[in-house]
Amino acid sequence: MSQKLRMPRLLALYQEYLENPDSAIFTTRVSERYQPGTLARLVGHRRREVRRAAVLALGLVGDYEANATLGAALVDEDRTVRILAENSIRYVWTRAGNDADRSQLGVLVRLNAAKQFEEVVRVASELIHRSPALAEAWHQRGYAQHGLGRFAESVRDCHEALEINPYHFVAAVGMGRAYLELGNPLGALESFRRALRLHPDLEGVRAQVSRLARSVEGK
Repeated sequence: MSQKLRMPRLLALYQEYLENPDSAIFTTRVSERYQPGTLARLVGHRRREVRRAAVLALGLVGDYEANATLGAALVDEDRTVRILAENSIRYVWTRAGNDADRSQLGVLVRLNAAKQFEEVVRVASELIHRSPALAEAWHQRGYAQHGLGRFAESVRDCHEALEINPYHFVAAVGMGRAYLELGNPLGALESFRRALRLHPDLEGVRAQVSRLARSVEGK
């Protein structure tokens, strides 16, 4: 079946989702008709409605292999595409590695949400030792280190997350905030600017950049 024949069906599924936002139904229907690779190609389509549908779908059915595609969508000319890409890329970050890795990443997210930071550091450290290429494990530990007031450790972990996953704008923001706590406004400014290059719609970060630029650079 050609791409031209597939696209209208994806758009129809997307329209149905907008009218009845049931993610489970949308995911099932997309999975029956599309492979992640096809959706990734459609993320670059000239029609914004197709890009919106593909970005939403890819976040639901794709895995970490979609990271670069969704990272590029964060700077799409269409604001809705960018919003959908932010949500979708966060999902795929937790789908890296094997099944055991993914399960542990889910545990880390829940532990951080519950502010059980010491437990996050313990579990994340074990996961990093076993699977050091999991960027999200480093980021989750960096977030917990910040919550524990260990700002230098937070910077190191967020930096490592960015080394592994250069689209991890959340880690860039976390690194900037940790640098502020360490009294390093230049490091914070560089980190926040990096976050904005990855995700231009971070308005709170943009305000921080303006403030820090005036302070550090006299602008």
